[in-house]
Amino acid sequence: MSQPDNAGNADPKTVFQTLAQLIYAGSTFDEIYQHLVDTAPKVVRGCDHASLMLARGDGYETAAASDDIARHIDALERELGEGPCVDAIDDEAGQVDPDISKHSAWPKLAERVLAETPVRGMAGYRIVIEGKKIGALDLFSDTPGALETGANEGIVLSAFASIALGSVAHRERADSLRRGLESNREVGKAIGLLMAAHEIGSVEAFELLRRASNDMNMKLTEVAHEVIQNAERRPRDKS
Repeated sequence: MSQPDNAGNADPKTVFQTLAQLIYAGSTFDEIYQHLVDTAPKVVRGCDHASLMLARGDGYETAAASDDIARHIDALERELGEGPCVDAIDDEAGQVDPDISKHSAWPKLAERVLAETPVRGMAGYRIVIEGKKIGALDLFSDTPGALETGANEGIVLSAFASIALGSVAHRERADSLRRGLESNREVGKAIGLLMAAHEIGSVEAFELLRRASNDMNMKLTEVAHEVIQNAERRPRDKS
């Protein structure tokens, strides 16, 4: 299988801008996972296939793959218990084996990959969110030695992936907290009053409550109660 014509030719700045747009657009983890593995062969020289594996409990699972070849190698890694993804998650450094036909750190995996796929080089780069290693970006090449030229690009892409996924995780936690708080009747009522009084949206109203809670060292529900009480005490316009 030949390397795609566009491999390593995409402008990294454009790629990273697209990832940032996905985050700001409210994309899910799954959408960003898939974009990362689809992007890897375009920006990492020597890469023909890519996958992203995540640590789940005592094992690993494929979160996204660029194609069936990458997905198949992930399955072999899980079956054999060795490979670039496993080592990248467990160790601190990236794992690069540019020519598994000569020598491999993962002999059992290399034997199966050589027999069952066109892949001749493999690499794995860990994904870290808030200091916790959650998975690894796997890169595979059909050309022996080709991944040596794209090692730095693999490091940069995995680092940006960590930042992107960390941003999504933070956003989802904040959104979950906000939804939970807004379900509180008093908080919801206070948000509605602030929206009407200041002609702002629900997100901005919630931020006003949150900042007031932090500034006054009060619980959010207490601040909400004060907002409601002040609104009820405020004289109404009789004109």
